[in-house]
Amino acid sequence: MGAQWKAKGKELAANARGKLFGRLAKDIMMAAKSGADPASNSRLRLVVEQARKASMPKDTLERAIKKGAGLLGDAVQFESVMYEGYAPHRVPVMVECLTDNVNRTAPEMRVLFRKGQLGTSGSVAWDFSHVGLIEAQGASQDADAEMAAIEAGAQDVQLPQAGDEDEDGNPALPLFVTDPADLDVVSRALPTQGFNVVSAKLGYLPKNPISAASLSAEQRAEVEDFLAAIDGNDDVQQVFAGYNA
Repeated sequence: MGAQWKAKGKELAANARGKLFGRLAKDIMMAAKSGADPASNSRLRLVVEQARKASMPKDTLERAIKKGAGLLGDAVQFESVMYEGYAPHRVPVMVECLTDNVNRTAPEMRVLFRKGQLGTSGSVAWDFSHVGLIEAQGASQDADAEMAAIEAGAQDVQLPQAGDEDEDGNPALPLFVTDPADLDVVSRALPTQGFNVVSAKLGYLPKNPISAASLSAEQRAEVEDFLAAIDGNDDVQQVFAGYNA
């Protein structure tokens, strides 16, 4: 779909499980800075629900909330930084990082982008739309994603193609696209339309994604190796690529 880059393969998925928990913990800590109660903090509520559905241990989840809210005495110092550029063969990429040391992250990104091209702020962002992204699963086989999108107030829904899989090898889910300001409202409305929300977050959709079919097998491998290397960096939260595998 060209939305968020996801590692493929069981071995990569297994390695990604621990990394997923680390990224979720960072998201929770950042969200909890605005309040430790999910009921009154919509951003925290969304990421806590995602963490629970990913089977994050309860102790880890609760500690992340307390740490982010400053209840453990040590304040969270993460900084959000976006890097823009191109993977090999001019595939546009946006990399969202949460880091406690930009002086460490910046040179690491420069090294990772050597096989592509690291751009300046805004050099690639114009080719993406800033949106809310909600993955949701139909509660029954009769659930109509397109009708649910209309009723819930989503801007669009991207339906998976036959054979599409997530990083765990499970069938890919419909991706509901919202205005950034409507992310929480739509995520609350979808269950009333027969869809269980699996993840809900702000992100980027490419406007002119490059199709893998337009590249040779060797070129596809270069693009995917590049994206996997960036995704493997500890400071990287999300990788958005204008690439339809």
